[in-house]
This record gives sequence, C-alpha cells and structure tokens, in this order.
Amino acid sequence: MPSPVKVEWLSEDKLRTHADSFLSRYHPSRSIPIPIEEIIDLALKVDIVPTPGLKRGFEVDAFISRDMATIYVDEYTYLNVLTRYRFSLAHEVAHAVLHQKVFHSLIFSSVAEWKEVQAAIPERDYGALEWQAYAFAGHVLVPSAELHQRFAEALTFAEKQGVQVRSWSDDARRMIAGFLARQFEVSTTVVEKRLEKEGLWSPSY
Repeated sequence: MPSPVKVEWLSEDKLRTHADSFLSRYHPSRSIPIPIEEIIDLALKVDIVPTPGLKRGFEVDAFISRDMATIYVDEYTYLNVLTRYRFSLAHEVAHAVLHQKVFHSLIFSSVAEWKEVQAAIPERDYGALEWQAYAFAGHVLVPSAELHQRFAEALTFAEKQGVQVRSWSDDARRMIAGFLARQFEVSTTVVEKRLEKEGLWSPSY
C-alpha cells in the first residue's frame, strides 16, 4: 500500500517566518535563552515525559505522540545533556507546528510503532519532515535578530581583548561559536550552522 505521507515543501525563509510567529505568540519578550521547556509545558500544555532507554533502545532522543499531546524524551538526555534536551524539545514541537496533518495521517501509539511507520515513509518525504523540524528548531532556539545582535557583541568583546577573530581561523570560529552557544543554551554545532545560514562567517562582516 502506498504511504499516505506527503510533506509540503517549505523554504528556509518560510521556516524562519513560522519560528518568528511561534516566538511572537509564546515568548514575545524574546529573552535569551529561549525557555522552550516552559513554552511546551505551560503554554502549549504538552506533557514532557522522560523515558528510560529511548536512545539506547530505539536510537531516538525524543518523539512526539500522534495526538501532539506528549513529548517523550530519553531520560539520560533529560538529566545530563541540557543542550540536546532543549534542541530535542524544539525539534518535536516543530512537528506539532508544521506537520499535524502528516502525523494525524499515520497510525502509531508507541516509539516502536513510530519506528515502523517511519521506515515506511518515502525517503524524500521523511528527509523533508526531519530537515524542516531541524531548521525550525534552530530558528526558535537561535532567532535571527538575537543571533545577529549577540554575534556583533561577541566580536566587539573579543577584539577588545586583542583576539583577531576576523581572521576566521578555526580557533576564532570555535571561540565565537562556543561563547554564543553558552548564551543560547544550544550546542556549538547548532550555533555554527545558524551562523552559516545567516552569512555571519563572511570576511566582509
């Protein structure tokens, strides 16, 4: 039987717009770090359930229920890896914002069933589903305006300390990305990808 899944194509700009609308509605102050856990728990009324062995047994950090009412998170990640936990929450809530029709078209009630359903989704559609959730999560946790502001501040501070960050050496990039990652409470990888998307590693900046 053909898969019923058909994922609408969304551009990076469209995903940024969705993320900005999400923040305007649920965190209008846009203070950093974005309180994604509180937004999900208190504003969206979605339950967050730490689940032992999720990563070890099923190779997923988190997944959202078909009815979008519960996000299950690997217990170890929940307790020990704050940046991964926060990104996992943002990634799963992205599905609630962007992919309700897709999830409602699928039948699953556990992570094991979700893995089976996932395997049946055409590779192109599943890739789009996950890329969109990843991009949305990045825009929510590291919003464009706030990233530009904090990046400029980081450059100014570093240069006052005598650090030649505009050489864009690997060490300079790691230093800036690490500094910003701590402010946004995400991994350095997430910050690096967002900086690339925003064109902030450009020598002309």
